[in-house]
Amino acid sequence: MEKIRILSVNISEKKGTIKIPVDKIKLSSTGVKGDAHAGLWHRQVSLLGRESFEKMETSAGRKLTYGEFAENITTEGFLLYQMKPFDRLISGNIVLEVTQIGKKCHGNNCAIFQETGNCVMPKEGIFCRALEGGELQEGDILEYHPKVIKVHIITLSDRASQGIYEDLSGPLLKKLSEDFFTGNGRHVEIKNSIIPDEEEQLKALMKLLISQNTDIIFTTGGTGIGPRDMTPDAIKSILDKEIPGIMEMIRVKYGMQFPNALISRSIAGVAGKTLVYALPGNPKAVKEYSDEIFKTVEHSFRMLYNIDEH
Repeated sequence: MEKIRILSVNISEKKGTIKIPVDKIKLSSTGVKGDAHAGLWHRQVSLLGRESFEKMETSAGRKLTYGEFAENITTEGFLLYQMKPFDRLISGNIVLEVTQIGKKCHGNNCAIFQETGNCVMPKEGIFCRALEGGELQEGDILEYHPKVIKVHIITLSDRASQGIYEDLSGPLLKKLSEDFFTGNGRHVEIKNSIIPDEEEQLKALMKLLISQNTDIIFTTGGTGIGPRDMTPDAIKSILDKEIPGIMEMIRVKYGMQFPNALISRSIAGVAGKTLVYALPGNPKAVKEYSDEIFKTVEHSFRMLYNIDEH
């Protein structure tokens, strides 16, 4: 587990100004008490590493003061900008959740930019919200806990569940998921299940996975119009919200060339904080569908967890 040392804690009473080092800061559900950036939004607390400071000191030709980049917390020991949204920083009872990496540069409205023609905060600063509050001061240690994306893949097939033939779509989807998340610097945990085309069994498994805070549930199989194809119907009864656009686009995209793709009844949606995607059982279709789904996953997570980057 990575440990990050706090070098300085800083506050400003007005936005657009540098922050001044103080003895300690008090964190609550709205961020840093007395700081201009506190509020009910996702960028309550800003952090910048000493590693980034050193780059700018070379450009500026002088030693920079902690808080000059308007960061609330100055740290050392880890490259903060390598973190991802939903990672957490913990110190005692305090829990900070990473919500954004970098920000829009203020350009000429930034004192450092005016001085050097560059600023490191828009690229390497990170922003958090306080999930649990408390006090922080120089010398305190933040422990880095990366978010582990929990994925569960359910293959629905009477014959595969009986061992009559090998499941190909589930393992393929597992590999595609691993490649996507690790390729984007994410930590991921993926599990597979194979069950028969039984509606009540699928519902029971999905409800269990949702109660266990699974981030994504994929199903493969049972999306057609055959007598045992019931996957979309079972899933629809569990969803809180449907996301129709994803599957509509996929059906149209591939249906223009292969009309049989238009018969798929695949659906997507949200149950609690779990993203749910019902894919066909054909491995080729699994690849085509997942390619489009993965493009939307990160933004979907931000929406689910109320991170408004607009």
